Amino acid sequence: MEARKIEVNEPNRWRLETPGADGWPRTARPTDPDKLFVVSADGHVNEPSNLFYDRMPERFKRRLPRVETDEQGGKWMVSEGFRPTKLRESMFEGEDLARSQAGRDPQERLADLAMDGVDAEILFPNKGLMMWATRDAEFAQTMCRVWNEWAWETFGDYNDRLSPMACVATADIEGSMREIERCAKLGFRGLCLPCKPIFGPHDHDDLNYNLPEFEPLWELIEDVDLPITFHVSTGRDPRASKGHGGAVINYVSHSLSPTIEPLANLCASGVLERHQKLRFATIEAGIGWVAWALEAMDEAYRKHHMWARPKLQALPSEYYRRHGFSSFQEDPVGLALAEPFDLVDNFMWANDYPHHEGTWPHSPEAIERTMKALEPESREKILGGNAARLFRFRPQTAG
Repeated sequence: MEARKIEVNEPNRWRLETPGADGWPRTARPTDPDKLFVVSADGHVNEPSNLFYDRMPERFKRRLPRVETDEQGGKWMVSEGFRPTKLRESMFEGEDLARSQAGRDPQERLADLAMDGVDAEILFPNKGLMMWATRDAEFAQTMCRVWNEWAWETFGDYNDRLSPMACVATADIEGSMREIERCAKLGFRGLCLPCKPIFGPHDHDDLNYNLPEFEPLWELIEDVDLPITFHVSTGRDPRASKGHGGAVINYVSHSLSPTIEPLANLCASGVLERHQKLRFATIEAGIGWVAWALEAMDEAYRKHHMWARPKLQALPSEYYRRHGFSSFQEDPVGLALAEPFDLVDNFMWANDYPHHEGTWPHSPEAIERTMKALEPESREKILGGNAARLFRFRPQTAG
């Protein structure tokens, strides 16, 4: 399929800024004859608007996310686990319009990714990120199964380069295990679990990943040998703030930062000591916080030793370095810390195609802006090598 023509409108001209790649032995430019192997560890599908309504059992249809109109004619997005959000008319122009329309077809995706220098990508839901926004375990698990069936029907034949994650609703542990076994047999490369297994605000009575109830799930995931991903905005309502600054507050405080929780649950609880084959990744939350979080966990373990249980064979940070990964789009702070804090083997770049907070279709420029100070070997790992290792891509399949 021929690559689309992108109009770079004025608000997006900054995306073209680059210091260049002088001195780089290999680059991410699609025209480079010795181009780096590049994997985007986070992309999003564009599901049909009627996907869940058409495939869900009748008893669930009235509870699906929907648009409602109030008495004044205002339109609201209503989803079971989120506060209602007023829909405002947004005018998309230039490449913002192209992003809003992209990602619907596998062949279109391949053409768009080739234009961006990307050889393979990991796929996550888009509308489907609301699948976990309920405390009803059966409802959530049914939505996940619908999404998984559609994702495999659509992308299964392209799994060597376009690899969807199998979505799992962990409030139903036995149902999760059945779905994991089914998806592993189909050939999914990995799993997507919510950042909190029980959706909603914190409640100490809710199950969480550090507790023994999840031991059978970890054993099964070891057996099927698939990596776990935790995508932002999947544990609790990411739209909790309203009013001035709400878009920024929600993004930083209620979408990105809660992704620390599953990392801490796995690294500090002994789960990764008992299940040494587990591998996990935080997705789209950036990497600038990772070094701080590892230091904070170690400090708590050392200084609160009288309360810390269990006693671990290594510090919590070491379990992350052995088992953990984190994806980002543009994060110069995190990249500046990658080499000094021995995290080069744990970070994975992503273009977040086709979302507006991503870097498509100007990923080479973004990479050159943010990775100039890295050693060539570090760039190679972060841009594709680490994701290839975690998700088992073979560079020769890029084609």
